[in-house]
Amino acid sequence: MRARLTVRSRQRQCLEDITAQVREAVRRSGVDEGLCHLYVPHTTAGIVINENADPDVPRDIIERLEALVPHDAPYRHYEGNADAHIKASLVGQWALVPVAAGDLALGRWQGIFLAEFDGPRERTVVVTVLPSGVRQQVEGEGP
Repeated sequence: MRARLTVRSRQRQCLEDITAQVREAVRRSGVDEGLCHLYVPHTTAGIVINENADPDVPRDIIERLEALVPHDAPYRHYEGNADAHIKASLVGQWALVPVAAGDLALGRWQGIFLAEFDGPRERTVVVTVLPSGVRQQVEGEGP
């Protein structure tokens, strides 16, 4: 099952929590056990899995990435968003999350974020949910 999520970022650089939307896509897929593949088809955005319980964590991540790759540094790319391309390359455009009992098998404090580095704008997240393909043996059943 494949779904396309539309996410509207609110700032030039931010982590938008999309955990609830991804969870809903997994639920709608009907897959009980398998994998959820997330992909962002953009060159200035990415996917991050990290803590979503404390809003300071996403802010810290954005601030440290900005310190590492400043917006106003001299770059060859002339469009003014070279830093966004570099940051997106550092975080990556995809993630793979296990699905168990029809839900994302994230850690207790983990959430899924769209990492925006050239917003605000509308972004797409492609969610592909794949069944495990492994038949689980029921207790007492033959080999």
